[in-house]
Parts: sequence; structure tokens; C-alpha cells
Amino acid sequence: LFLSLVLGDITQKGYEKKRAKLLAPYVPQTQGRCLFRRFRFLLSEARDCFAGVEPAFQKESKPQLPVPSAAPASAPAAASASKFHRARSGGARDERYRSDIHTEAVQAALAKHKEQKMALPMPTKRRSTFVQSPADACTPPDTSSASEDEGSLRRQAALSAALHQSLQNAESWINRSIQGSSTSSSASSTLSHGEGKGTSGSLADVFANTRIENLSVPPDVTATTSSSSSSSSARPAAIDLPPSGIVKGVPVSSRVSTKIQQLLNTLKRPKRPPLKEFFVDDFEEIVEVPQPDPNQPKPEGRQMTPVKGEPLGVVCNWPPALEAALQRWGSTQAKCPCLTALDVTGKPIYTLTYGKLWSRSLKLAYTLLNKLGTKNEPVLKPGDRVALVYPNNDPVMFMVAFYGCLLAEVVPVPIEVPLTRKDAGGQQIGFLLGSCGIALALTTEVCLKGLPKTQNGEIVQFKGWPRLKWVVTDSKYLSKSPKDWQPNISAAGTEPAYIEYKTSKEGSVMGVTVSRVAMLSHCQALSQACNYSEGETIVNVLDFKKDAGLWHGILTNVMNKLHTISVPYSVMKTCPLSWVQRVHAHKAKVALVKCRDLHWAMMAHRDQRDVSLSSLRMLIVTDGANPWSVSSCDAFLSLFQSHGLKPEAICPCATSPEAMTIAIRRPGVPGAPLPGRAILSMNGLSFGVIRVNTEDKNSALTVQDVGHVMPGGMMCIVKPDGPPQLCKTDEIGEICVSSRAGGMMYYGLAGVTKNTFEVIPVNSAGSPVGDVPFVRSGLLGFVGPGSLVFVVGKMDGLLTVSGRRHNADDIVATGLAVESIKTVYRGRIAVFSVSVFYDERIVVVAEQRPDASEEDSFQWMSRVLQAIDSIHQVGVYCLALVPANTLPKTPLGGIHISQTKQHFLEGSLHPCNILMCPHTCVTNLPKPRQKQPGVGPASVMVGNLVAGKRIAQASGRDLGQIEDNDLVKKHQFLTEVLQWRAQATPDHPLFLLLNAKGTTVCTATCLQLHKKAERIASVLSDKGHLNAGDNVVLLYPPGIELITAFYGCLYAGCIPVTVRPPHAQSLTATLPTVRMIVEVSKAACILTTQALMRLLRSREAAGAVDVKTWPTIIDTDDLPRKRLAQLYKPPTPEMLAYLDFSVSTTGMLTGVKRSLLWLEARKAFRAVKLWIQCRLGAQKSLLQRREGGLWSGHQEFCCCLPLGEQGILPGVKVVIVNPETKGPLGDSHLGEIWVNSPHTASGYYTIYDNETLQADHFNTRLSFGDAAQTLWARTGYLGFVRRTELTAASGERHDALYVVGALDETLELRGLRYHPIDIETSVSRTHRSIAECAVFTWTNLLVVVVELCGCEQEALDLVPLVTNVVLEEHYLIVGVVVVVDPGVIPINSRGEKQRMHLRDSFLADQLDPIYVAYNM
Repeated sequence: LFLSLVLGDITQKGYEKKRAKLLAPYVPQTQGRCLFRRFRFLLSEARDCFAGVEPAFQKESKPQLPVPSAAPASAPAAASASKFHRARSGGARDERYRSDIHTEAVQAALAKHKEQKMALPMPTKRRSTFVQSPADACTPPDTSSASEDEGSLRRQAALSAALHQSLQNAESWINRSIQGSSTSSSASSTLSHGEGKGTSGSLADVFANTRIENLSVPPDVTATTSSSSSSSSARPAAIDLPPSGIVKGVPVSSRVSTKIQQLLNTLKRPKRPPLKEFFVDDFEEIVEVPQPDPNQPKPEGRQMTPVKGEPLGVVCNWPPALEAALQRWGSTQAKCPCLTALDVTGKPIYTLTYGKLWSRSLKLAYTLLNKLGTKNEPVLKPGDRVALVYPNNDPVMFMVAFYGCLLAEVVPVPIEVPLTRKDAGGQQIGFLLGSCGIALALTTEVCLKGLPKTQNGEIVQFKGWPRLKWVVTDSKYLSKSPKDWQPNISAAGTEPAYIEYKTSKEGSVMGVTVSRVAMLSHCQALSQACNYSEGETIVNVLDFKKDAGLWHGILTNVMNKLHTISVPYSVMKTCPLSWVQRVHAHKAKVALVKCRDLHWAMMAHRDQRDVSLSSLRMLIVTDGANPWSVSSCDAFLSLFQSHGLKPEAICPCATSPEAMTIAIRRPGVPGAPLPGRAILSMNGLSFGVIRVNTEDKNSALTVQDVGHVMPGGMMCIVKPDGPPQLCKTDEIGEICVSSRAGGMMYYGLAGVTKNTFEVIPVNSAGSPVGDVPFVRSGLLGFVGPGSLVFVVGKMDGLLTVSGRRHNADDIVATGLAVESIKTVYRGRIAVFSVSVFYDERIVVVAEQRPDASEEDSFQWMSRVLQAIDSIHQVGVYCLALVPANTLPKTPLGGIHISQTKQHFLEGSLHPCNILMCPHTCVTNLPKPRQKQPGVGPASVMVGNLVAGKRIAQASGRDLGQIEDNDLVKKHQFLTEVLQWRAQATPDHPLFLLLNAKGTTVCTATCLQLHKKAERIASVLSDKGHLNAGDNVVLLYPPGIELITAFYGCLYAGCIPVTVRPPHAQSLTATLPTVRMIVEVSKAACILTTQALMRLLRSREAAGAVDVKTWPTIIDTDDLPRKRLAQLYKPPTPEMLAYLDFSVSTTGMLTGVKRSLLWLEARKAFRAVKLWIQCRLGAQKSLLQRREGGLWSGHQEFCCCLPLGEQGILPGVKVVIVNPETKGPLGDSHLGEIWVNSPHTASGYYTIYDNETLQADHFNTRLSFGDAAQTLWARTGYLGFVRRTELTAASGERHDALYVVGALDETLELRGLRYHPIDIETSVSRTHRSIAECAVFTWTNLLVVVVELCGCEQEALDLVPLVTNVVLEEHYLIVGVVVVVDPGVIPINSRGEKQRMHLRDSFLADQLDPIYVAYNM
């Protein structure tokens, strides 16, 4: 159990609870109380210890610990472990970003925000969404920082039982996370109002108690209400109708309205920075780079000159090659210790001498060259590349393999041990191995056994990796070389020595090739800078396979006959003081550490107080390039100065894989003053200039130097973007180094190599400065007074937002300065930028603690946003919290930033909390369009004529050409045609009914249809006692029964009203619509099937409507064989034929009257409303289409489907009209489609006659330019006519009609009109789990509702994806994203989305959404 605690598999609280339960039967209660007091004392000591490390601990209340029951002997040990682990799980391991000054600054900035009392709407979440499904997600993670750590390396088999045991009680974790953090969206208004913390409750209280008496009018949530929380009712200051019209029955006191009010209040704050808004018609120039602020700081110094380091001295005994040094020490000083490895407890387990290193390396070199193949076909030859796959706790085997490769003249490529097929970044490592042509991997026997295997026992094929042959390098498998065999050791040249892998910002892995002469020169420069002398002992806590751990602990070590004590991270996790103990025990002169190691030692230093660091002359802090390392160094010095640590011994250095060691602070003279610090303005740094901070102490960055340039090197600072122009002396740029000791190329990547390794700096005029090539280091900094080098960030962590540069480490530091101890794991925060809408946007992702409540998380997120905005003057686009242990990790346990970014963009991050702030960040939107003063229709027509454009008109073929037929004249009505066909062609099949498989299940011939229609007419007369002209509702599913009932009504002279039957599974939703149509149409009878008749009278139906008020219901399943004596013949063609009722997409029920003229024979079979069905995918919804309203845009680029020659029906004329002025528009201009034809509908079916509405829709005239005064019917559809190059049958050029969408569906936002289907199409393709989508507006906010067909874990993934795609493709900011279950979006009988019904349900809080996100 203790081992699980130490490894971070369970929390301190879980450990104590389980231990108390296990040991309770064996310890008396009094003893338990005594132990409890001892525990309290030790914990208070621990808190005192943390006071200088973790400010958040000072504010934490005393823990409520269960009474632990343990033997007295184990109490001190358990207490010390408790002390260490409590701090560690609290996140103090990532204290490399801690700064007391910065923390105070952040708290001061947040205090200003508190004064504003701005209530942010908290997202609404369904209860089930809180539950983290995987059990391991509830296990506290290894809180390792983004720097490398062994936290995620594979567990030994012996630990599997402990791991299993720690997960046994996972259910209690989940239950606790639910109780602590979840609140049902429908049950708790506290959660959804965000009342839990701070100031967010005041405004919510007002709105929660607000009641508006007139429920028929929606509230104006843009107006402020003046009311106290005690008042029981209040009225808004003004009522503003939504653009779509009046919506009845929306309870405006719902929580949704409250949240939208909070959101609008939040959005009233001015954006930062206030950028100029603009709008350019040209698509490529819609958004341009914002104009620079005239007050921004600019560099004022002179152009810098390259800075030279001290000359590289010549020492007589330096070897001509590193292999020669190994040969020398292996032969002459064989018993001198070279490398000591530690076991898991931190005790020395094996010491490799120089003699052993030489002999074993020799054996390996001989084996590689002579024993892996045949004499004629060797597997390896000099110059080939091999992979070194060794675990981080086995430096001895790695060192032997590395030098064995050097002696064999093959090029080693050290990589991490692969754990699974799906390791983060594993595919990119495979790409590196493939590009290097590697076919052989060296490893140990133990490591080989631990690799994942297939069922056949073979090593799995890792994703993206080439096929490898694995060679075990344990001594027992190597062949001893003959006495006469000697390796070829020549003087160091430019041939490759080894390849070090490097992961770029985008996630790609490149191999930095280091030549033999560069390797040797670097060792010489390090020896001179660090003043190494033979026989010194150094302690190395770094990864020995790369970077400074390799350069000092493996290479320079051998050159100077040093003794390296290698402390792996697995030891550091169990004993964080182990490296300090090794320095004390071995009287080490030099220690190689990172800031994290300093903090681990500080946390555990009271476990052993008798350590001495007086022997250290250099404490090399290898991540001194991190600008936040100064606080780590200061805290460590203040704590360990009493243990003999000399202030001048702390030596930060700056390194990079390409330029290797760039600068290092030389060990100082005792008593000499320490180098000064630079206190820089963060505002100045964001503009790339150096300014001493004098304005706002809250936004200052204190930076320490990293010493001087390396011996034999030369350094310059160039602009990070564009050509490598030398910076001015007060300007921040990328550090470039020219030296023999640096990388030579990225292996196999010539193009990238030239831009990185062969940089020739230029002056302001663009002329080259000298001809010496420099290497880009990837570090940002400047050269200060006394040629001291200062580093302020990395190119990989650079976030360029609106022309200003921010550093990811600075953002992390600010986020951590907000009290995060109860919400997130401090070491598990990733900051990166994504490109959205022509600029970079900052994204922050952190791992949330399983026991963090929703309110705490939301409060922390809100405060982080405020802090970053105040300190850095930049907005965060998205802040996401993910469950514990779910962020992808690097091989050594840090966060894999590029993989995290990829998951975010793919929608596979699965956050448990998310906060989007596009309104704050996106300041480069096009300027909202202002409506121009109206231009009259006459002016438009004259303008078109002057421009040579014709009026947008089109027409189908003339009906007169096909009606010269006596038969047609004789049979004017469809009923007559059917009777004639029943006699002339009785067996001709008219209708076929197909099932889902496409097979015919039912047919209707002319005769069958006629006879069945006669029987139905008879039933209507006999049973229904109906007269001609009575309305009859036909309630049938689509099929032949519906068709026969339709003709039966026509035979009886009744008016059929076709209605979609209700769904048995959702009667409450569908039956009221049926009831409404029956009532509105004043139907005298309902024709239906027996099954539907039973449904209409069922108990379930009685719960939705009053079933006793149905009119006569007649089922047509069993019809009597009786027919009418005489079939009905209408006296005139203008008489009503049938009623077409439907619910529009805006929620309005309309009934359209169709006359018998519309049903005339030859016309009816063609008139299938083809023009309505032509729904275009005008996906690139062109700004031209939206510009200046609806009708003035030019349609040159519209990607729509033209209707063919038959698209416009015979006898139909079409004109495109401005819907406001009713004037005709020109060719290719967008407007409303008006139609003139003999078969249009005759009017609306209304209870009260509204002649004005009728005339406007069915009989309207153009306001200008139509001398014939033609009567037109308005379709309500937007479209345009365009003359094509095709030729019509008449010989004239063909006019194509394009339909864009319905006029009443358009959304007006930012002065432009949008069609919902365009936005919905964009949203639907962003993620595979989006089943359906609908959009609507509410108080000028765009609301997007998406149906989630995947697991609820993916719900929050959709929020950033939806926001991104609408912003990118439609230049709109989404206000609210609602994630719902499949089937929630209502669909009418024609398959159209009922967006207004959906809006009403949303505002009335009736959707039961999975998640509602309010974008800030």
C-alpha cells in the first residue's frame, strides 16, 4: 500500500483510509489517538516546510484525517512518506514556475477583477457527464512537470498486485467525485446559475427571482433590470422582440435566460486589445494584420555585434578523439571508477571501471562488425546507424553500447524504450528510425523481455516503425575479440558520431547529427568552462541518453577520467533527497540537475538534516534557460546555504540539441558579488524589446543570466521571423551560435538543415555580415551588460497572438499562481496555440483532480482567464480541464504538447470542463455591415440596363403546345382521367410500394385504384353522412392506402386533408399537431387504419389530448363491396380540391388551398414542386450573397445545382424580386423567387379571412417595370436566375434557376444574412459523433444545438470544434453550444427542422441537454 502511495497510484487520503481499515483490529484506540497527535505534529511540520515552496498550502485548511492505526515503529517512516507525498500530490513538483513576486502580482490583479463583480454564466452539465468512466482516470496521476520525468515508465511485474489493489476501491473514488462535483442540470439551480463562489451569485439571484407577467413576449436580455434579490417580481426596462417574431409560452424566468443575460453582461466589457475593425470585399483580404499600436515600444539601440567567447585553450594531454581517451584510460587507469549505478533505494549497486568499459566496448564493437552476419555479407558496416534502446535506470549498459558503437564506427541513435503500440509520439520516432535507415536495435536482456509481445512471443510491430532486428548486448552474449584485432581509432573528423533525437513544436521527430570533431570540441569546451580535472566525482540526475546528461555524464566524463554517479528518476521518486545524499557521501565536486530536482530536495530535506554540500564547486542547473528558474535557485540556496552550499556554486546554463551548450555560468570566486538580475517588462517582451519594468509591478519578469558564451564560440541574436537579420542591442531575438562544437545537420532533411545549421546573419540593409555560418538554437534571449547571456523563452513555446509574442512558460506560471491546489495537478498543464480565423489563439489544458467540485473548477478557470488577461494583456481562447492521467505523456512522463494539441483539434481530448472565450479573443472580425439607404426599384432597373444586364426572368415551355388534344379537353379532372384509365388500361400498374430492401410488397393498377376509391366514397356517404365540400382528414402512413383514400374523397366530393400520423413512441410530441390540424381544418371525419384508430382512442393518447372530442373516425381496412350510384363531378375547375397543411420550419401551421385547376390532368403528374426540392449546398456561403442584405450580391462563384431544362415546369414563369421594394432584380442577383403559373395554390385556408395576407402571397404585382401587371405568387424562397452557355430547345440560351434557401429561415447577424443550413452543414462535418445540428438566434447570440451520437464523454470535445468551424467558414462567433441526445431536434412531416420549436424548448429549459457551453 505504501508503494502505491509513493508511486502516486493513490492519494494521501486514500492511503490513510485504506491503512486505517486494514490495521484497525490490531491497535488499541488510545494508541491510535497518540499516533494521531504525532501525525498532526508531523503534518504541521511539513506545512512549515512547504511555506517557502507552495503558497497555496498556506491557505489550505487542516486535513480531516481518519485515526490511523499503525505500529509505533512504522509511524515515523510513514509520517515522512506522508510528508513527502502530500507535498508531491499537491503539485509542488512543478515549482520551476513559482515566484513569490509573480504570485503576489497575480493575486493583486485578481483583486481588481473582484471589484468589478462580473457574473460569468456557469455551463450546464447533465449528471452522467460528471462521471469519469475509466477507473484509472480517477487515480491521482504522477504530477510530473512538462520537463522530462520517468513517472510513466513501465511498472515492474512485482508492482502489478499493488496496482490492482489500489484500483479495487475505484467505485468509492467515482462516487466521491459525483457527490463532490455533480449537480443535475434540472435539479440544482445553484450549479447552473453559478452561485457557489464569490461574486457570481448576486446577479443570478436577481434573475432567478425575476418573473414577467406577460409570458407571450420573450424577455429583452440586452436590457438591465433594476431589482434587489428580495423583490419577488420585476419587469424588464424594455421588451425587444427576437428577429423571428413573437414566440408564445416561453417562461422567461428559466435558467437559460438568466445565463444568457449573464453572458451578454460579460460580453459588454470592451475587447482587448481594441483592434480596428474593417471589411474588404476581396475574399483573400477580408482579414489583414492589425495596424500596430503607435504607442508600442520599439527597439532603440544600435545593431548588435557578434559576441565571442574566450579562446578554446590547447591542453597538451587532450586526445585526438574521444575513443582515444577511452583507450588511454582503459589501458593505463583500468581500475579507476567511471560510472556508478544506483538501485531503487538509492544505494550504489554497480561501479563500472575504465578497464571494464574499454574491454566490454571492445567486445561489443567486434561482435557488431564480425559476428552478426557472414564475412562476405556483414549486417553492419562502418557508417551505418543503429538504435540504442535502454531503460533510464541502466546507465552502465547504455554507456558500453554507446562506446561500442563509436569503436565499431557505427552511428548510435539513442531512443526511449517503447511501452505500447500507441505511445504518444511513437509513430514519429518510427519515422526517424526509417529515415535513418536503421534495421538493428541494441538493448539489454531484461529490457527485451519487458517489451510488448504478440501471442507468438514476437516483439510487436510498433506503429510507424521499420522492421528491426534486436541484438542483446549483455556480456555473456558477446564474443571476445582476438588479440590481434584492434578498432580503427583515427583523429576526429566531420563524419557522424551519433544522432540525438529532437521533437519539434509540431510533433515531428528529427535527428540532430553530431560529428566526431564536434563531439570532441564540445567536450573540450565543457572541460574548460567547468574547469574539470582528472578524478573528480560528478552526480548526474539527468537523462544520460541526450542533452547535458549525455554530454557531461557519458562524453566529457571519459575525456577527463571523471567518476559519474548516475541517479535515475525512478530513485528520485522514492527518495527525492538521494542526489543530495550522493553529493554528501562521495564529496562530489559537480552536480547536474534541473529545477525540479532542487524542489524535490527542498521538500524532503528534513528527513535527513546532516547532509553537507560544501564539496560542490558547481551546481549546474541545466534548465536555467527557463526564465522561471531563478526562483528555484534562490529557494534552494536559502534552504541549503546552512548545509555548506556556496552561493557562487549555482551555475545555470542554456542548451539546445542543435547548438549543444550555448552558455554556462562559470563557478565564481568565493565572496565575489553575484551577477545581477534583469527585471523586465512583460509588455515590452511581448513586443520583442527589452525594457526595465517601471510601470506595473504585476507584469514583470525577473530573469537570471546563464553565464557567458562557451569557449571557442561566437554568438549573435537574430530576428526570429523572416531573414536572419541581426537584432538591436535592446531587442529580443533567437540566439545563434557559431562553433566547432555544435550539430551539423538534421539527418536526411537537407531543406530544414539549411535554415537551421547554415544561417548567415544579415544587417538591416539585407547584406550578409561575414561568411561564418551560425546555428539557430531555438532559444529567445539577448546579450546583456558584461556579455552575459539572458534567455527569456523558447521558440517552441512562442505564441504569436495579434502580432505580440507570448511565452508558454509565462502563461503556465501565471495559471499556477492562481490557487490551483484543490482543482488541478500543478505539473500537468499544457499551453499551446491553434490557428483559428487568421490568427493564433491560446489554449490551456490542465488535468483536474478527481475530487474537485464543478464550482471550484469553474471558479479556478474564471480566475485564470482574468489573471492572464491582466498580466499578459492577452485573452485565452479555450481553457479545458481533462480527467486525471489522460493527457498524453512523453517517454519520461512530461506532457506531450503536440499530441495534446492534435487531440484537441481532432476532438479526442475528452475534457470534463471547458470554457471558450472567442468574444474576448477574436478581435479581427469583419466590420458589421450597415444597411445603406434604400435605392428605389426604378433606379435598380435603370442601373441594370446601363450595366447591360437583363432582368432576372425565366420561363418553362408554353403549355399551349401540348393541349391540342380532344382527349385532354374531354377529361378535365383527375377523377375523370382515372375512370377512363380503369376502362382503357385496367391492368396498367400505377403505383408500386417497396420495402426497405427494395422489393415490391404491394401494387395498385388503374382498375384496383378506381374500385377501392369507389368503396371509400360509398363509406363516406353511408357511415360518415358527409356532403360535397366537407373536409376529411386522411391519417395514413405513406403508401397505397393514402392514395386510394385521396381519390375516394375526390369521388365523394369531399376535400381531403392529408396529415402525418402520430408516432406511438412520442404521442405527447406528435399527437397535439394532429389534433390542431383536425380542429383548424374543421374536419367532419377522419379516415385511417384500425391500428391508428385504436391509438387515437388509447389511454396514452388521452394523456396528450381530449380523445372524446375527435370527429367520426372510420377505418378503411375492411370496406363493404358497395359503390356510389353517381360519382361527384365538380361544376368548375376553380373549386377547392384538397388542403395541404404543414408546420413550417419557423413553427407556423399553415394550410394551403389547392384548386381542381391545379389538379388538371397533364399538369399534375409533372408538378412535383421540383423547384422547392432543389435545396442547394451553397456551402461557401459567399460574403457576396450576404453583403448588403439579401439581394445585391453577385453570384459569380455560387456552387449550386442548376435545374435542368425541365427544372422550370411548362407554363411557369419566374422572376427574381427584391422582397422589400418588390422591384425586379438583374441577372445573377439574389432575391425572392416569384412564380406565375396556372397551377399555383389559390390561397391560405384560414378560420378568419385575411385578404391582405392572401393578396400579398398569392396575387401580388411588381412595383415597377411590369406593364402587363402580371399576378405573381411569392414562394418565400431566395434564389437567382443566371443565363448559361447552354442552348434550350427553343434555340435560345438556357436560363438556370438556383434556389438558395427559405427567406423566413435566414438569420441576421452583424448586418449580414445567413442561412441556417449553411452553418449546420459546416458544423455537422466537424466530428464523427455529430448526428444532426440546428442553429437559431436569441438576442443576437448564435445558438448551435448538436445531437451527439457517441458516448457522453465526447460531448465537451464538440464545443471548440463547433466554435472553430463557424468562425473559420462563416465569420461568426457562436454564443451558446448545446449538446443533446439524438432525436431531440424536432422534425416536421416534410423532414424539415423545426428550429423555432427547438428554440422555445431550449429557453424553457425542456431539452435535458448533456452540456450547455456559454462562450465568453
